[in-house]
Amino acid sequence: MTPKSTGEPTAKAPPPDLNDPVQRAAYARELKMVARPIRYLGLALAIGAAVLAGARARYWPQLPMILPLFLLGVAALHLFAGIVIRAKYHQARMRG
Repeated sequence: MTPKSTGEPTAKAPPPDLNDPVQRAAYARELKMVARPIRYLGLALAIGAAVLAGARARYWPQLPMILPLFLLGVAALHLFAGIVIRAKYHQARMRG
């Protein structure tokens, strides 16, 4: 049997010493990994929306304009969610 989670993390990492260049570089690498799939999906959706808008303008005029705009909106939401998650992670990590 596994113990039930109370919602509190069992072991918290201490805040990094940002005055030390080695720890600062390690923390920067750690922070890059937070919400990476969400941010990359947002970037991929934005590129897809741009390609779709370009294809609509050049080759496919019957495509509704709402489709690339919708993809761009979803991409913006993903990118914003990635930013919020990273900021919350940074706050929690700095708190210790």
